[in-house]
Amino acid sequence: MRYLPAVLLVVVFLGGCNNVNHDKNTDPTPATYDLANPQRYRVRESMQEISGLVYYQDEQHLVGQNDEEGRLYLMDIRADERYKHWKFAKSGDYEDVVYTGKDWVVLKSDGTLYVVDHMFTDSVASTPYAFPAEMPRQHEFEAAYYDPRTNHIVVLCKNCIEDKHLQRASAYQFDMATLTYDKQPVYQLDGSRIQQLAGQDIKRIRPSAAAIHPIEKRLYILASVNGLLVIADLDGKVQEVYPLRHSIYNQPEGLAFAPNGDMYISNESGAQTSASIMKLVYKPLKK
Repeated sequence: MRYLPAVLLVVVFLGGCNNVNHDKNTDPTPATYDLANPQRYRVRESMQEISGLVYYQDEQHLVGQNDEEGRLYLMDIRADERYKHWKFAKSGDYEDVVYTGKDWVVLKSDGTLYVVDHMFTDSVASTPYAFPAEMPRQHEFEAAYYDPRTNHIVVLCKNCIEDKHLQRASAYQFDMATLTYDKQPVYQLDGSRIQQLAGQDIKRIRPSAAAIHPIEKRLYILASVNGLLVIADLDGKVQEVYPLRHSIYNQPEGLAFAPNGDMYISNESGAQTSASIMKLVYKPLKK
């Protein structure tokens, strides 16, 4: 748990939104977003360890989880009230949250998926489904997303034994119909391709969040350690790579889309920064 200077905690409680304007930022950006100029929303003290994000109902409400508490929070990013929250499991290292349109599912760093029951009620609970026991235990995950084509949740390796010393990140899928993991990767992100497009030395790609774009039907992946936004097709083939400037995206670990394509990126707090949610307005390409 990180502790923020008192002055930052005051700012966190005030909430509010402001535009991040970096006029001299000439970093490349996707054609449909301006990564240099997001709208920034500060989040409350309870969510300084925010590590997963889901768009919920409207542009004002998002669901996220605190990294350590085993709680899901409903965040009104424009209001000053305390966030409503629900305890779904005991404290642990939780890294991402996914909504399938029916089920809420939380990813733990060891690959365990918690299917949450009775969300938004006083009787909330969860059922854990572990990563296959016969697989080596040296697996660490931070990113998960739902693929509606297959009714699978896909989890992306941040640090897995089978990727050691290789420029790749393996992806495993969990079948929401049978509530079981496949034992073989569904695909592997090509780190050498990412390195080529990024123009920088990348020993290993370390995904921290992922989501499917609702309009483009492409996979967007954040890699916080690498400072990158990666765009791939739904089979994991890398198409585009963009740098994430640290002064704006200091620790991006949550990613969500609104139905209209607006993108939300959450930053965990850092030594000199409070946690935040960045909104990037979608600008459709003209036909």
